[in-house]
Amino acid sequence: MLQRLARCPYPFAWQALAANPHTPPAALQELSTARDSVWNDNKLLRLLAEHPGANLVVLRAVLDAVAAKLDEGERPYAAVLALADRLELGADELRKLGTLRGASARLRHRLDLRLSLRI
Repeated sequence: MLQRLARCPYPFAWQALAANPHTPPAALQELSTARDSVWNDNKLLRLLAEHPGANLVVLRAVLDAVAAKLDEGERPYAAVLALADRLELGADELRKLGTLRGASARLRHRLDLRLSLRI
């Protein structure tokens, strides 16, 4: 049922799925490509990055989506910082986000700080 809900056209449903700890990784991966508006997209990407069931495939899909948004000049900063807390992703691939067009000096600083706190 959750997999089918991931295909619905409503961003509030996508966000509810991304916040549900029982949503399977396949549905999370599908949600990583869902698009509606800047605000809704950024919230969805943050929720996906924070999801406890997000595996490496899902996290890489979110990383790619966040990188694309930053490259377009958008600012999915909460998702970037949530990804920085995920030990499944390498620090080098996360630091690259700070070099993209939409990354501010403040984001780069906070990203470096988060990555330096990793164990």
